[in-house]
Amino acid sequence: MRSFSKSHKLDNVCYDIRGPVMDAANEMEAAGETIIKLNIGNPAPFGFKAPDSVLDAMKNALPQAQGYSDSHGIAAARQAVIKYDEYRGIYGVTEKDIYTGNGVSELITMSMQGLLDNGDEVLVPAPDYPLWTASVTLAGGNAVHYVCDEKSGWNPDINDMKSKMTERTKAVVIINPNNPTGAVYEKDILEQIVKLARENGLIIFSDEIYDRLLMDGAKHTSIASLAGDDVFCVTFGGLSKSHMTAGFRCGWMSLSGNKAAARGYIEGLNMLSSMRLCSNVPAQHMIAKALDPASFGRQDPLLEKGGRIYEQREYIYNALCGIDGITAVKPHAAFYIFPKIDVKKFGIENDEEFVLEFLREKKILLVHGGGFHWEQPDHFRIVFLPEIGLLERSVKGLEEFLDAKRV
Repeated sequence: MRSFSKSHKLDNVCYDIRGPVMDAANEMEAAGETIIKLNIGNPAPFGFKAPDSVLDAMKNALPQAQGYSDSHGIAAARQAVIKYDEYRGIYGVTEKDIYTGNGVSELITMSMQGLLDNGDEVLVPAPDYPLWTASVTLAGGNAVHYVCDEKSGWNPDINDMKSKMTERTKAVVIINPNNPTGAVYEKDILEQIVKLARENGLIIFSDEIYDRLLMDGAKHTSIASLAGDDVFCVTFGGLSKSHMTAGFRCGWMSLSGNKAAARGYIEGLNMLSSMRLCSNVPAQHMIAKALDPASFGRQDPLLEKGGRIYEQREYIYNALCGIDGITAVKPHAAFYIFPKIDVKKFGIENDEEFVLEFLREKKILLVHGGGFHWEQPDHFRIVFLPEIGLLERSVKGLEEFLDAKRV
């Protein structure tokens, strides 16, 4: 009988946030084990809820949301994104420059499919959100990873970025605020990236899904606001994280800057957008309410001192740094921390085996640093969405596990 294998297009694709270690966790759950999941930034399982006003906007629109929308999205949603872009200093964006998507994930994939020919290169951060590398690869391109420097607060290393440039380089990706590190990039670093793109004729893709999840007075600057009219930028945003609506799959991307230079690429995006007809229409009706200008600049109490996310961040950072052999850069945005482990002290040679062994022994699920294309086996990511009680159990389990492994 004929057998079928996976496409060779997937040979160099990994998505270890939901990969082999997650598969092992699912098997353990099926066998009756209870797993503490610190691997995915999904707010709902940890008791976070979307604002009633945003949910009501979607529910009230359901009778009018039964058919397809324009492939770019409904007008009210796109107009709201334009206002939000202008608030962030991004000008010249029109309704035809906005594409709504079933989450940012769909749009990332679409943006790479529309751009890349076989062998084209895209500069992608390391560590990265692995969907970026996967999407570049599936589109036939090569993801070339530039280093984000832990010693500099996980800001991109501009010199390393420059060293990775070739004649095949078409674009540079930034993730700001960053997943998995929680870093918020400094303005002067962003200006240097703009200069690099300008001098080398690159597109800038900026994943800004966490731009409203800021702590400690951190200020987010959208790189498109610095790019001027001569650098083409594609900026990604959405409601999955800022409004705790991950399951509704609601995202968008905005085109700005030198759109004339990208005319052919934009034609490709329009083709791909039309082929999938439209993003889910009920969720599009949340966007205008969520992006009410009255909310611009307003801090979410969850992110302030005393707020749940802030206090969970404080706990996990201090607790991890209290373990001999672990250090971490304090995250100032998002839901993640990316600690460093002294691998010599614990005899760790393979980070995936480390998190798998930890899962099996302590029933706690992490993601190893290699899942984010970090080359050394010395990092892992923790999602700090669970309440402090669960985080305490997790840190205690980690400390016990590591104590038993000390060389």
